Amino acid sequence: MIYVVSEELIPEYNQGNHSNLGTLGLAIGFVVMMSLDVALG
Repeated sequence: MIYVVSEELIPEYNQGNHSNLGTLGLAIGFVVMMSLDVALG
């Protein structure tokens, strides 16, 4: 679901040569955020 949101709803991620880098950053950031929420929650 995160992949679909970042690829389809946020078109700036698809521009340029490194279009998967933004998607990967968003996914890693989401995982870190959820891990911290569970650990500190």
